Amino acid sequence: MFDDDAASRSLGIELLEADTGRAVARMKVTEQMVNGHALAHGGYLFLLADTAFACACNSYGPVTVAAGAEISFVAAARLGDLLVATATERTRYGRNGIYDVTVRRENGGEPEVIAEFRGRSRVLAPRETNEDNDTL
Repeated sequence: MFDDDAASRSLGIELLEADTGRAVARMKVTEQMVNGHALAHGGYLFLLADTAFACACNSYGPVTVAAGAEISFVAAARLGDLLVATATERTRYGRNGIYDVTVRRENGGEPEVIAEFRGRSRVLAPRETNEDNDTL
């Protein structure tokens, strides 16, 4: 799935680890990601967390999408910061799941929490086809 994710890859996001229910992604804050306050725009932090979330919840095979998500910004990220998002499955029930993602600044010192993200996933049902093999 990540190999086909042009949005994430175009921002330089790297998938460091992917395992069942877990994923780790990394991104460096570039000039294009900084807002008018000289801080990383929150949308980019959300995108990094959402990418790790997507990789974790799709690790079981069936196509899984976000049913909802929220993020809490804990500290500011700045130009040049190396950010690492770690997604961990909390629970799965039926076609639903809940995942937590912690985004940390890892610039060589002690890692610092930048944001906490919680995503709710939903496995898509297989699409039925009609007799002409068109998707309904």
